Amino acid sequence: MPISLQKGQRVSLEKVAPGLEAVLVGLGWNINLTDSGADFDLDASVFMLDSNDKIVSDKHFIFYNNPKSPEESASVEYLGDNRTGAGEGDDEVILVNLTKVPSDVEKLVFTVTIYEADQRGQNFGQVENAFVRLVDVKTKEEVLRYDLAEDYSIETALIMAELYRKDGTWRMSAIGSGYQGGLEALLNRYQN
Repeated sequence: MPISLQKGQRVSLEKVAPGLEAVLVGLGWNINLTDSGADFDLDASVFMLDSNDKIVSDKHFIFYNNPKSPEESASVEYLGDNRTGAGEGDDEVILVNLTKVPSDVEKLVFTVTIYEADQRGQNFGQVENAFVRLVDVKTKEEVLRYDLAEDYSIETALIMAELYRKDGTWRMSAIGSGYQGGLEALLNRYQN
């Protein structure tokens, strides 16, 4: 049975799923029936951060135009861009091999942004049922889930969750923080 997290809650992956090596991070959402005059295109991305909460390098920003982390084993892999959010379940999925994440990466930040939100007059207030979940690659079992419950009526970027190292083990934190300024605001936050 998966553990349902609340905003701000942190949990050790070793305690909830001992021996966890690789996870699928599924992100999903639905669009409200409001008409903004344009289709919604939400995009998931991952920032691979160092101990100073900065992107290790430009190649450590994982998204649809850079789908794999730079190391040969590709510890983080973005598995595709869903441009409509249609259908049930995960809209976008990121594969993370926790055992292969380089030691200089202390944190993985999972975000969702609205593509061309300002031009299209869109924000996360028009999105509902957003969630992030961790699935054990070996067992295909959902381990953790965080359902966002807040109304983000002016935000165009969301930090959904973080996976981070503490005392030699991986932990997950349910963040649920919204930002104005879309992807650019997040890039400004995490770039050196």
